[in-house]
Amino acid sequence: MTELVEHRQLFIGGEWAEPLGTDVIEVVSPHTEQVIGRVPHASEADVDRAVAVARQAFDEGPWPRMSLDERIEVITRIKDAFAVRYEEIARVISAQNGTPYTSSTMVQALAAMMVWDAAITTARAFPYEESRDGVLGKLLVRREPVGVVAAVVPWNVPQFTAAAKLAPALLAGCPAILKVSPETPLDAYVLADIVSEAGLPKGVLSILPADREVSEYLVGHPGVDKVSFTGSVAAGKRVMEVAARNLTRVTLELGGKSAAIILSDADLEPTVAGIVPFAWMINGQACVAQTRILVPRSRYDEIAEAFAAAAGALKVGDPMDPATEVGPLVARRQQQRSLDYIRIGQEEGAKILTGGGRPAAIDGGWYVEPTLFGDVDNSMRIAREEIFGPVICLLPYGDEEEAVKIANDSDYGLSGSVWTADVEHGIEIARRVRTGTYSVNTFSLDMLGPFGGYKNSGVGREFGPEGYGEYFEHKMIHLPAGYEPAAGEAGNG
Repeated sequence: MTELVEHRQLFIGGEWAEPLGTDVIEVVSPHTEQVIGRVPHASEADVDRAVAVARQAFDEGPWPRMSLDERIEVITRIKDAFAVRYEEIARVISAQNGTPYTSSTMVQALAAMMVWDAAITTARAFPYEESRDGVLGKLLVRREPVGVVAAVVPWNVPQFTAAAKLAPALLAGCPAILKVSPETPLDAYVLADIVSEAGLPKGVLSILPADREVSEYLVGHPGVDKVSFTGSVAAGKRVMEVAARNLTRVTLELGGKSAAIILSDADLEPTVAGIVPFAWMINGQACVAQTRILVPRSRYDEIAEAFAAAAGALKVGDPMDPATEVGPLVARRQQQRSLDYIRIGQEEGAKILTGGGRPAAIDGGWYVEPTLFGDVDNSMRIAREEIFGPVICLLPYGDEEEAVKIANDSDYGLSGSVWTADVEHGIEIARRVRTGTYSVNTFSLDMLGPFGGYKNSGVGREFGPEGYGEYFEHKMIHLPAGYEPAAGEAGNG
């Protein structure tokens, strides 16, 4: 993206509309620090308008009353459009948040397509209505769409997180209002084009770029039945507090400080190759990143040297350069945050093994070198607090009991991994670590299984039947004695 991209309208209930406010969001390239786009800043009045059309679409419109197959037809067209436009989507997102384009095609665009596709698979197999033997007789248990959904997404993986919320909500029959981050609103206009062409009925989807104040107004709106939020722990707590005023249901996917445990029998070369891309993924701006690497003291020097070499070899530069592996951080504040934590780590006594500042060879842009700290104690702030930048910690441990204890000694519980020559033993370790997702000798986030966190990493789940179920209410219907119900028609969500 070299030309200034400017949008003057908002996408309200499937139609382009003039904004009711006058504020504008300027999108700044993290590589050039120049303005690359402008879009309207949605106002509280725009939120009212979006909620009103969503409310009407749910209460009176066709979308919740269509069959599942009819909704799947529309969602399939959305999914297929991602397969056609993934390069465009990847370029737009990389220009906004600095994700290297070579990884952006998969992480930002094709992964979002996979979320839409997996949601269709989940929806087809979901039990919308079932009969059950109760204590006093036969029961029908129904799952019915929860209502109007507010989906609030961050800037690091905007289309992936949007798909994680919109795909299940729409398939369930729920109209949605997508609130996108002011750092990354441009890709949302591509999504608006896609859903328009797919044929969503009027009122079913609105897309609003806005800041935190408008987000809070949306989350606290009495016309919203459910909020699905991805972001920081502090913001998630505020979302829960505001939503609680109306007893609005919430799903929160929050931060992480995930531990990759390297056992003493691990093969070093594939272990380093397997962890490094997922420690510094999205320039370190990923909630699931493996930011604490737990290393046996018996092999500490060997492993530290290998990770330092791998991190030091990462190519830093223009996110549009095919050779780039680590790009700039999304904003100056994020750059400064990482630099502040690097200073804090040094003050706490940790040792910089590679990186530690701005790249000397790059003028301008919000860059921070891939940084690896060694000799980190788990009590240090750099080991306990989510930095959300390219700063990774190596923590030595004595035995496996200590490794599991360190992994669990965290306010977070989102992701993690274990690396070992004995897969069965790795599974035993996985069962002991209190985190929502875990991998053995790999790193994966599968869209057909439940994704979410323990502790401060969130509330509820996304993906799979567990995540899909978050968009339904449960109804129990008592039946008279002697009556045998017919099986409910699957798909009448």
